[in-house]
Amino acid sequence: MKEKKPLIIQSRWMRKGYCLNLFGTFWARDTSWIDRYVINHERIHTAQMRELLFIPFYIIYVVEWLIRIIQYRDVHKAYLNISFEREAYIHGHDLGYLKQRRHFASIHYLRKTQRK
Repeated sequence: MKEKKPLIIQSRWMRKGYCLNLFGTFWARDTSWIDRYVINHERIHTAQMRELLFIPFYIIYVVEWLIRIIQYRDVHKAYLNISFEREAYIHGHDLGYLKQRRHFASIHYLRKTQRK
C-alpha cells in the first residue's frame, strides 16, 4: 500500500532549510529540499506525538531542549540531543523503520551517548 503524501504548508515565516511538524502537518519555507528522508524523519516525529497525545510531546520536547542547553551550553547541540530528534535522525534514512518501530522508542535515546 502506497503511503499518503503528507500535507506540507509553505510559509514565508519559516527559516530556510527547516521543517516544522505541527500535529502531523509539515511547515517549510519551500519544499524543494524536502525529500523522502526528511518526510520519514518528520513521520517519526508524528508517531512520537501520537503516542504522547500531541500536547505532552511538545511540552517534553521544550523541557528536554532547555535541559540540554544547560547541559551542552550550545543551542544546536542541545537540539541534536533531544531524545525525539536523536531517534528521528538515527532512523530517518531507514524508510521501513516506522513499520517495525516499538511504541515509546524515543525513551531509549534519553541515555545514549551524545550527537556532535
